[in-house]
Amino acid sequence: MAKLTKKRKEIQKMTDIEKAYLLQEAVSILKKIPHTKFDETVELAFNLGIDPKQSDQMVRGTLMLPNGTGRKVRVLVLCKGEAGNAAKEAGAEYVGGDDLVAKISSGWMDFDIVISSPDMMKDVGKLGKVLGPRGLMPNPKTGTVTNDLGRAVKEAKAGKVEFKLDKQGNINIGVGKISFEEKAICENINTVVSAINKARPQTAKGRFIKNISVSTTMGPGLKLDLAKLGTT
Repeated sequence: MAKLTKKRKEIQKMTDIEKAYLLQEAVSILKKIPHTKFDETVELAFNLGIDPKQSDQMVRGTLMLPNGTGRKVRVLVLCKGEAGNAAKEAGAEYVGGDDLVAKISSGWMDFDIVISSPDMMKDVGKLGKVLGPRGLMPNPKTGTVTNDLGRAVKEAKAGKVEFKLDKQGNINIGVGKISFEEKAICENINTVVSAINKARPQTAKGRFIKNISVSTTMGPGLKLDLAKLGTT
């Protein structure tokens, strides 16, 4: 059996894996436990009481975190001609058309979000096998296929995030950095919980959200008290 490190022993003393914590209490503990040298991401993990194999029970959407994500987002915009001017003015790191499509096809992936104008989607579709598995494929439902490129870039930079159900019926989403104030982290978490509650499929029966845990990148997961969060 592996010997526990001093850091791990300290974390175990401060946490209870069986307890369902109030949100503010859980965030306070995560702020106090020993951290790594980098600014860890605060993450929410949802387990939903639905069947991910059923197409009418897909849970997917986007939302704006009121206090942002705390990370620098590199935005790539695929468009033609002068349509890219607004994207550049809004702060997109990369703007182009066929040249960028070819570059991505050859293996270049130094970006975090891809936004496309509708008239580029025929060419962007060729990148499905590259962008799809990484969750980067532009989609009208998430606002990443649009003619309003400037607005889409600004939203991505300001803290717009996407959530999507995985094959196991879970959703994992980053909600900020551990360096954020406790109040800011709690506000972001409440916003995410509310958005996922509203995304409940009409065909879902019984309890929709079964469990929620909050953690940091390298830290323990703490279960949250669902009743106090107003989940359904």
